[in-house]
Amino acid sequence: MREARGPTVKTRRTWKQLLEWASPAVLLLLSIQATIVASPQEKNATPPEKGTGQYAGVDTCKTCHEDLYKKNFESTPHFKTTLRDGHGCESCHGPGAAHVEGGGDITKIFSFKSISRKEATAHCLSCHGEKHEQRHFSSSAHASNDVGCLDCHSPHHAKEPEHLLVQAQPKLCYGCHVTAKADFAKPYHHRVDEGLIQCSDCHNVHGTTTVRQVRSLPTGDAICAKCHADKQGPFVYEHVPVKTEGCSSCHTPHGSTNPRYLRVSQVNLLCLQCHSFPAQGPAGPTHDQSKKYQACTMCHTAIHGSNASNVFFR
Repeated sequence: MREARGPTVKTRRTWKQLLEWASPAVLLLLSIQATIVASPQEKNATPPEKGTGQYAGVDTCKTCHEDLYKKNFESTPHFKTTLRDGHGCESCHGPGAAHVEGGGDITKIFSFKSISRKEATAHCLSCHGEKHEQRHFSSSAHASNDVGCLDCHSPHHAKEPEHLLVQAQPKLCYGCHVTAKADFAKPYHHRVDEGLIQCSDCHNVHGTTTVRQVRSLPTGDAICAKCHADKQGPFVYEHVPVKTEGCSSCHTPHGSTNPRYLRVSQVNLLCLQCHSFPAQGPAGPTHDQSKKYQACTMCHTAIHGSNASNVFFR
């Protein structure tokens, strides 16, 4: 019987070479694995937005920021809401004990002045983002144009208390929407400047899924039908543009130089943008030429839709 022998010199040399070669590879694999495991954590890890530490209390805030309280900050919705948790100012600015101990060190508390507009908006949306009105703000026209919450709202000393606006509507909106301001100065206009209607009655300024952030009714119809209910329908015979393109296919909602806010001065010219000259009905070949028939709505009176006539006679 042959004795079992240990590894030969040649075998030991081979294993040594293999280990020398494998060690860097193993270390590399371990490093990659550690990176993969750590990456999701690093990606999701965000610094605490509102600071950490002990709360200083509202009375402590008052000792330095007395000017804010003199302007009725204690009566604002933010203060009333956050005070229920006993944190007041610190509900937005974070625990302030370190800020106080540091002699008012601004780096020891969440300061809106030291962050970008986008970061400030994200901070506001941490509370307001799930509400129906603000749900679509991130994809809104305002957000796309770098307009943030604090451009329109002032949490501390708002001139318009109800929504904490920096100015009342429509002056606030006119600061950017200068063409709308010009439209409301036209002879025929919705009475925004007169104070009978506000921009936010028709537009959700925080964003919607519709064009120009126009509000819509639960039925899916444009917000226009909220006031102009007789034009809403449904009708047996629908005027297709009203349902597919909306009221603005014929009307300019802010204001116009034409009666009924029409886009063009003559009704027939408006109709002829879609309807050409084939009509040979009761009026004969002069249907589209005679002055008598130039106002299409003289006969087609139910132009928004009819329950009796497929050509919108009443």
